[in-house]
Parts: sequence; structure tokens; C-alpha cells
Amino acid sequence: MAKLSDVVPRSEARDELDERLSQRFIALDPKGYFLIKVDSGSAELVLEHYGNTIDDKGLAHDPETGEVLSCKGGNGPRQPSAVYRGSTAKQVGIQLTEGDGPHPLSCLDHALYLGRELQKAEACLYEGTAYVQD
Repeated sequence: MAKLSDVVPRSEARDELDERLSQRFIALDPKGYFLIKVDSGSAELVLEHYGNTIDDKGLAHDPETGEVLSCKGGNGPRQPSAVYRGSTAKQVGIQLTEGDGPHPLSCLDHALYLGRELQKAEACLYEGTAYVQD
């Protein structure tokens, strides 16, 4: 499998654009968020889904405790509401979006983000490199 860097060379301008786009405001998905991991032992991508509620200020709250969720952790360990596993980004993406549902996504930008991250995680899985979620 060819690496993206072999096909599309990185440039400083492209990196700056990507960083700037990563800093824009994004409304949170009221259905929750995902933590993506690579399980090299089982050769699988693992997505843990965590539910949340969004208040009128756009802040995410733990649906069980009502506490505001911190991006830096600090809320203690939470249990995922669902775990999705698959050997490819496509396999996991289909689990998230097809079938009778209910589906854990309600925002198109969230679905696009997950698609990008799953592709990145899949590349790391097959290259044997570390995956860091953006």
C-alpha cells in the first residue's frame, strides 16, 4: 500500500491550511463523540462511542452526571456506550452509517471527520506506526 506522503508531497502551505482549518469552530454532535484506537494485536480499528448532551452554550455534558466534559480529560474514566471494531475504515464506516439504526452520528461534518480519521488509522495499522487522533 502506497503511503499518502509518497503520492502527495506535504508542503508548508498545505500544513498551514490544515492547521488553520483544524482551529475553526465545530458544533458538537449531540449524539456523542468517538475515541479511535488501533489494536495491532487483533489488527483492528476500534471506535469507542461516548454519549453526551449539548447545552445552549454548545458545551458537552456527561449524560449520567451532568458534568461538563473536558477536552483535557479530568472527568475520570467513562464507559463507552458502544464499541465498533473492524479491519478496515470501510468496514467500520458501514457499521456506523448503514442498516436499521439507530446510528451514532447526526452531523455530516462529524461523519466526514470520522472518515478521514478512520483512513488515517487504517494506514497506521498497516504501516505499523502510531496513530494519534486529530
